[in-house]
Amino acid sequence: MPEGMIGQSPVRVDGRAKVTGTAHYASDMAVPNPAWAFLVTSAVARGRVTEIDEAGARQVAGVLDILTHRNMRGEVRDAGFFAGGGYVAETMRPLEDDQVHHDGDIVAVVLAETYEQAREAAYRLRVDYAEERPSAGFGSEGAEQVTAKEASKGSFEDPAVGDADAAFAAAAVTIEADYATPTQHHNPIELFTTTASWEDGRLTILEGSQYVHGLRNGIAAQLGMDPSLVRVESPFVGGAFGSRGSLTQRTALIAVAARRLRRPVKLVATRDQGFTIATYRAETRQHVKLGAGGDGKLVALVHEGVEVTSRPDPYKVAGTQTTCRMYACPNIRTKVSILHADRNTPGFMRSPPEVPYMFALESAMDELAVKLGMDPIELRRVNDTMHEPIKGLPWTSRGLMQCFDTGAAAFGWKRRNPAPGSMRDGDWLVGWGCASTIYPTHLGAATARVTLTPDGHARVQTAAHDVGTGTYTVVAQAAAEGLGLPLAKVVVEMGSSELPPAPVSGGSNVTASVCTVVMQACEQIRARLAAAAQEGPLKGRDPASLRLVDGTLRAADGTAEPLAEAMGRASNGAIEVYAENIPHGLPPDSLKKLYQGRQALGGGLEGKDRAMAAFGAEFVEVRVHARTREVRVPRILGAFAAGRIVNPRTARSQLMGGLIWGIGSALHEATEIDRGRARYVNDNIAEYLIPVNADVPQVDVLFVDEADRQVNDLGIKGLGELGNVGTNAAIANAVFHATGKRVRELPIRIESLI
Repeated sequence: MPEGMIGQSPVRVDGRAKVTGTAHYASDMAVPNPAWAFLVTSAVARGRVTEIDEAGARQVAGVLDILTHRNMRGEVRDAGFFAGGGYVAETMRPLEDDQVHHDGDIVAVVLAETYEQAREAAYRLRVDYAEERPSAGFGSEGAEQVTAKEASKGSFEDPAVGDADAAFAAAAVTIEADYATPTQHHNPIELFTTTASWEDGRLTILEGSQYVHGLRNGIAAQLGMDPSLVRVESPFVGGAFGSRGSLTQRTALIAVAARRLRRPVKLVATRDQGFTIATYRAETRQHVKLGAGGDGKLVALVHEGVEVTSRPDPYKVAGTQTTCRMYACPNIRTKVSILHADRNTPGFMRSPPEVPYMFALESAMDELAVKLGMDPIELRRVNDTMHEPIKGLPWTSRGLMQCFDTGAAAFGWKRRNPAPGSMRDGDWLVGWGCASTIYPTHLGAATARVTLTPDGHARVQTAAHDVGTGTYTVVAQAAAEGLGLPLAKVVVEMGSSELPPAPVSGGSNVTASVCTVVMQACEQIRARLAAAAQEGPLKGRDPASLRLVDGTLRAADGTAEPLAEAMGRASNGAIEVYAENIPHGLPPDSLKKLYQGRQALGGGLEGKDRAMAAFGAEFVEVRVHARTREVRVPRILGAFAAGRIVNPRTARSQLMGGLIWGIGSALHEATEIDRGRARYVNDNIAEYLIPVNADVPQVDVLFVDEADRQVNDLGIKGLGELGNVGTNAAIANAVFHATGKRVRELPIRIESLI
């Protein structure tokens, strides 16, 4: 296999299209003569619709139809909860009856000739409610808490080993504390849009998606169709972060609307509607107990978490699956519960379990280090392990301490005075904090079609997705390396359900899963070329030595043959190979699930015979004004061991974005909730705070070399979700170092420090 393309940093192959505006996002794709849809969402969080007065809306010119529960009952079928093996992000079907399940529930869809007409009519539609008292979440009357095990009917097990409570009671040094993380929303730049059109009984959906085959099969199930009659197009995605990882209930409504009108229908949901018609990061409350000996070695770890979900759906992220395996400890007990409230169902949001749960663990580790009088890096060193502690599975590789050593040297950690409040620059209190980061190495079954033409060009086709991370580029790099071609001679097609199935673009699995199967297809093409070459001038040469160079096949001794001639013997024209791959540890039915559009990821922290994860260490400097208590982050640094890096340029960008996201997680992001009415308050970009350039003066990303061929043939671990794990804890730890005040509830704002 020719080496060299993987590991290089070419610019994105789709970069020019994106900066010139020629990249086609589903939101921008035109259809002939579309009608426009506008959603009417509920003004209450619980109750039922008692009256809908359409008179005012019908008076608006251009109104074509109004969909409500009175004319939509039975149009959309149940397609199963995504987190339970189905398709939809939440099981509550809008317009199926008069019930209102949560704030912003869809109660009507107005259809008109123009967007403006649909919007005006929607504002004139009068909906009356019989409101019931809702439960917003923690502390609300009527919220129902059950264990995750009960909610999953026994399929979920809380990891445990030894006797954690007895070990904690006998420990020389202990920490016990409560932590809290808020509701957060994705807010991708591309709004949640759907365009649906029908032709001869076939449905086409244009929608930003992280899983076009899942969307295709899901919408077919909802509408009682054969999936082969559904086509989904999503060539580029303008941000997702998990919000487009599963089918939302809006899509079927627009498909039905298009069928009723017999013309295409386009929906562009508003920014505030995106808070309630899609998923979000669940609010959590956590309790952590750590027990250690005087040397810092953990003897007990207890981690309990409660997460808010909707009234009907048992969604959980269960981050204790990660935290219990982070460090060596002989006695561990965990427990996850979910709190059913009158909210829309949460879902995946970048590093779903790890961001909230690692905040609690890494904060508690820092508290333990302070109590022990030990450097927090050294505390992690004495608890480092090459076996995860629950089942004793070996890590395929674990570069955690290499990351800490590399990061500490670059950050200047040795200059840190450990005493809280001891470092100062004028009116600013200076704090330095650190935290570990981890993300499981997931792999999915994948398929791809690779075609090599006689003129030395290749085409790669796979229904993977580019959610802004550079997938087109890394897949092209894999094919270029596999076939020995220049990158410019490789074309990649993705984001269509007409292409060979690929796994969901989530869990940081796409690069490893898709590049592996693409490389396998390339190997098959090379084998066919090598066999054909034995009948020509290259007869007798070692097939493994053959290289594609400038349109010719060349042997190590310089003997060459035009590629077209060799291909003429190998085929009648282009060589096309369709490849399928089931990674190690996945069940045999993984490909079947993939074709059905069902999630089939494997690997992770606890595989069949091994544990797999990418690791890192993050370092933060914060400055807290001595009088105003405003918090600034002048610099942040992350060192990461994430296996083989396919493209350092795109990888660095992803990790940098993750670190910035982590700053937002710690200091800015929170969806504010009216606790009395269970409604979101800051459902807009103006008041939903995220970091801007002024908040992020210096971000440094370091790679720690790591060779790990146990995870997959290419040694790729995945890193898209690694960068923002632990950042919130590193910042909270730095704030404590600066001020001596321990903040255990996010986000950290001025009022947290007064």
